[in-house]
Amino acid sequence: MSCWDIIADYGLRSIGIGERLLPRSDFTLCHQFTLIGSGLIWNIYFGVIALIAGFFLATAVAMGKASRNVVIRKASEWFIFVFRGSPLFIQFFFAYFLFLALKSQSDIFGAFTAAWLGALVVLFLNTAAYSGEIFYGAYLSIPKGDIEAADAYGMTGWTRFRRITWPTMLRLAWPAYTNEAIFLFHATTLVFFSGFPAIQQKGDALYYANYFADKTFNPFIPYPILAGYFIVLVLIVISFFGFINKRLNRHLPQDSRGKLRFKLNLIR
Repeated sequence: MSCWDIIADYGLRSIGIGERLLPRSDFTLCHQFTLIGSGLIWNIYFGVIALIAGFFLATAVAMGKASRNVVIRKASEWFIFVFRGSPLFIQFFFAYFLFLALKSQSDIFGAFTAAWLGALVVLFLNTAAYSGEIFYGAYLSIPKGDIEAADAYGMTGWTRFRRITWPTMLRLAWPAYTNEAIFLFHATTLVFFSGFPAIQQKGDALYYANYFADKTFNPFIPYPILAGYFIVLVLIVISFFGFINKRLNRHLPQDSRGKLRFKLNLIR
C-alpha cells in the first residue's frame, strides 16, 4: 500500500470518513503522520469554536466584573473563580457525568455526552473565564485620559464602549490573550483523555499518537510527530493574532506598538 493510498484511507478517519478499522500492524511513518494529522482536525475544531464563542462571553464577563451591580459583579467573579480555580481535566470529567445524568432525565442532553458538543462547552466556559480575567485587567488599565476625552466629546453608554473602551481594552489585552489562545489549542488534547469517550476510535491527534505508542511500544516516533503538528499550529495562531495585533495598534507610532511575546504555560 502506497502512502497516497494510506492518506486516502485514513486522512479523514478521525471524523468517520474512510477505513472503519485502524491498522493493527506493519505501521509506517505514513500511517502515523496521516492518522495523527487526521486527529488534528478535532483539535482545530475545539480550539477555533471555543475561542470564537469564548471571546464574546469573556467580554461580557469582564464588563460584568466591572459592573456596579452587585449581583452581576459577584456572578462574574464566581464564574471566573470556579473555572480558573479547578483543573481543566476535572472539569471535563464532571461535565461528562453531569451531562450523562441529565441525559437519563431528558433526551435533549444526549448530544452533550458526545465530545463534539460536551467537551466544546467545557472549553468554551474555561477559556471565557481566563480571557475574562485578562480583559478585566486590561479594562482597569485603560488610561483615564481616554475616558475623559470621550466624555468631552459627548460620548456615553454604548457609543463610548464601542469606540473607546472596547478597542483600547482589546489593544492592551491582546498579547496576553494570544497566549491564552495558544494554551487553549494545547488544552484540546485533554478531551479524549477525560470523561468523554472516543466513539468508534474517532479521536484527536493525541489519541492516535497514544494508539501508536501503545501498539509499537515506541513513543519516540508518534509523540514527536504530534509535537511537530502542534508547533506548526501554534505558528499559525501566532501569525494570525500578530496580524490582528498590528491592526489594533495601527494608529500608534511604530515604537509604541505592543509586540506579541510567546510565554510558555507550564502550569495552568
